[in-house]
Amino acid sequence: MSVTLTELIRSAPWREAITYRDTWPHEYVLSRKDNQGDLFKRIIARFQAGEGVTGYFFRNKMTYLFVGDYKYWFMTHWDEIDPGRAEFVLNRCRLYQDRRDFIIQPGDSGKRENYPSNEPLKSYRRKKSRL
Repeated sequence: MSVTLTELIRSAPWREAITYRDTWPHEYVLSRKDNQGDLFKRIIARFQAGEGVTGYFFRNKMTYLFVGDYKYWFMTHWDEIDPGRAEFVLNRCRLYQDRRDFIIQPGDSGKRENYPSNEPLKSYRRKKSRL
């Protein structure tokens, strides 16, 4: 019987990311150091199957995978990752359950209680036109 993606996620040694700790709290695992090649391959397979969702972290275009109460993303674009070749990072954070799960824009602090007041579509269109 094969292990499911959620079982791989549950058994991964997630650690708190120090960067953005106070503004964009998230966790991460490493492909080689944490021996998470199978988890990385499964998530990459989901992206290859078209399950990834494009979003923006400020000006950075990201591909997110939503599983349960979390969204997952790689620091390197998923189609450039070979978990056995080098060390790669997989991040996750709890879902906000608002537009910040897809678009993080100037003025967003990342703190749940500080939902930004700028209108998302206008800001997104302006930002997208500069990309």
